[in-house]
Amino acid sequence: MNKYKIAKQIGDGSFGVVLKGTHVETGETVAIKKMKQKYYSWDEAVNLREVKSLAKLSNHVNIIKLKEVLREHDELYFVFEFMEGNLYQHTKNREGSLFTEAEVKSLIFQVLLGLAHMHKHGFFHRDMKPENLLMAGTTVKLADFGLTREIRSRPPYTEYVSTRWYRAPEIILRSTSYSSPIDMWAVGCILAELFTLRPLFPGTSEMDQLFKVVEILGTPGTSRGLRLAGSMKFRFPQLPSVPLAQVIPNASDSALMLIADMLRYDPNLRPTAQQALQHPWF
Repeated sequence: MNKYKIAKQIGDGSFGVVLKGTHVETGETVAIKKMKQKYYSWDEAVNLREVKSLAKLSNHVNIIKLKEVLREHDELYFVFEFMEGNLYQHTKNREGSLFTEAEVKSLIFQVLLGLAHMHKHGFFHRDMKPENLLMAGTTVKLADFGLTREIRSRPPYTEYVSTRWYRAPEIILRSTSYSSPIDMWAVGCILAELFTLRPLFPGTSEMDQLFKVVEILGTPGTSRGLRLAGSMKFRFPQLPSVPLAQVIPNASDSALMLIADMLRYDPNLRPTAQQALQHPWF
């Protein structure tokens, strides 16, 4: 780590802390993620999901670039390109002044390009949320691949995935065999939030989260969701859906159609990232 001078800590997650540093020779600013767990061999380190996925994905303009992985005194460090902030901060800094539809479109298009690349290479993110979309200027890049899974890896998967507000119903209902459509649900939530600057489904608990979803989308029809709910002893409240135009009044009809498609209860009916990129809205 002698080649980097650490300036300060800029983030703290469940798996590691993020430090801002400078390459001593080149003067380049970097972000260094120091893992909290100790790693006693290189084999252990290179088998990490985050290392495996980033090694395959890091060459895309909308995915954070991993520059190198270092292990020193059983401590593991990921060195990334430095980004100024994230989409959550970018939204908060608006202080109530809404994005134009063109700005929202540009941000979401980039997110979908990154996701399409990721899904095409056989990975899904599992933790899509504004804090994990890093920004430099108007460029957006997907980051934080600690929960990434391979699409072909075998379920069951862990239940605790993604911050609650962006969590697809099948996860809240304890499905253990979900896949890339959970990323698309999260993008639908983020897209709606960019229009209103408020989370679409700000649940205070898992049950409240489902209730918030049903309050807007209505009670699901005969789908896998109902079967999962039955196995969890959860009964959906009987509510009609609310027109999305009432909830997101500043979005165009075409944008609302895309949000509605991404927020389908049945994961099989949500568009893939590649299909979403072909949507008339773009």
